[in-house]
Amino acid sequence: MKRSTRRRLTAAAMTVVAVATGTTACSSGSGSTDTKGAGSGTYTLWDPYPQFAKGSAWVKLLDDCGTKAGVKVKRTAFDTSDLANKTLLAAQQDNSPDVLIVDNPVVSTLAEAGVLTTTDDNDLDTSKVDANLLAAGQSHGKTYGTPIGANTLALYYNKKVLKTAGVDISSVKDWKSLTEALAKVEKAGKKGITFSAIGTEEGSFQFLPWFWGSGAKLTEVDSDEAVSALSLWKDWLDKGYAPNSVLNNTQTTSWQEFTSGDYAFAENGTWQLANAEKAGFDYGVVPVPSATGGDAAAPTGGEFVTLPVQGDTGRYATSQKLVSCLTSSENLLATDTTLSYVAPTGEVQDKQAAANPALKPWIDAVKAAKGRTSDDLGTKYPKISEQLWKAVQSALSGSTSPEDALSAAQSAAK
Repeated sequence: MKRSTRRRLTAAAMTVVAVATGTTACSSGSGSTDTKGAGSGTYTLWDPYPQFAKGSAWVKLLDDCGTKAGVKVKRTAFDTSDLANKTLLAAQQDNSPDVLIVDNPVVSTLAEAGVLTTTDDNDLDTSKVDANLLAAGQSHGKTYGTPIGANTLALYYNKKVLKTAGVDISSVKDWKSLTEALAKVEKAGKKGITFSAIGTEEGSFQFLPWFWGSGAKLTEVDSDEAVSALSLWKDWLDKGYAPNSVLNNTQTTSWQEFTSGDYAFAENGTWQLANAEKAGFDYGVVPVPSATGGDAAAPTGGEFVTLPVQGDTGRYATSQKLVSCLTSSENLLATDTTLSYVAPTGEVQDKQAAANPALKPWIDAVKAAKGRTSDDLGTKYPKISEQLWKAVQSALSGSTSPEDALSAAQSAAK
């Protein structure tokens, strides 16, 4: 391996630690780093789904795709953060898996480190994938892999609480009408909205719909638009529409607050759908509104299926067959249903909506969503995100004003 590539891999390892966080709902687990089988008929695949054991529908699909490609698939599952770090180590040792399924914000880091092949290199067809979802796996004009599915954020709401407060959910169209709804809820003796503003990537992840919904850009986090978004959250805390606990809330603890039945709204993700059914009250879902109306862009979660660089380039053709099988329209429907993901193509999204109408608001939210590393931010994103969550913490705690907090964030991000 070239020295320049080794240097990039070392730098990439530091970035992966920052972006490989639990913004999606995969179970924890671990696995050992398996090397490729001795025979050319064995292809290795690494994924972040340790919750799916041998005999599961996911593993059966892997085996079936291997059979169709005429090879055996040797699969190893890792926790999300372990997977990214093990991938970098394997690349340093020239022992990368043939197929890698990895959290989407890590794709650009691995790509810039020279770990992944492009779709031009491996002839992977991504023509049916929604452009906003594909962008999360693009860097410097090149595409690295294809999304297996996506999740994102939206607003869950408690129908009984809103009815008691005299709020018609159809009236909530922008920040002004949402804030007016929160005021009515508070006046009726209930609680307004809960979310996660913790000082980690989860906090940035939850702030981004409001940040982007203001019209702000991550290249200018101290813009007037960005200040308006942070001021919105601060105003909610000051008026008691949101609890002070948001400063320490993870997405899990925020969800637990919502399931108490006292809150009108909760910002949370697609992965809570199964838990929402068990909440014990009628709920609905609407996309996060933008400042002036319409759906705000929320950040995308979910994984990309990629083909790492191999010393033997002759392996790419079979690896491409495996990826094409895993992401075919027929298989995506079953896989994304299992993972509680929205499919990355309009064709499969339509099938999902027909099978489960409750997914419609999530499909709308995903269509408006945006990758955290989009706009060619790549490895710049983790640095910006860290300053963003620090600014949120500083402003909401009352340490500094939203303007000063974001001004400091912009200076530090540069």
